[in-house]
Amino acid sequence: MTIAIKGIVIALLVFIIFSLGNALYFLMRDPSNSTRVVKALTWRISLSLVVFALLMVAYMFGWITPHSIV
Repeated sequence: MTIAIKGIVIALLVFIIFSLGNALYFLMRDPSNSTRVVKALTWRISLSLVVFALLMVAYMFGWITPHSIV
């Protein structure tokens, strides 16, 4: 089960970086009255919250476990 969770988290992180890149592109190229930057950043924040919630749920159900650094 942990491999599936890791894959989902990595995929979501890639989408977050892609959304951040889109926001940067729209910030540089779009006219000032466009809302595409705000929409891209909203997607980034939403995906970040989904990753956080997924990690919390996975930890609560025991799908992932922290490891100690000795």
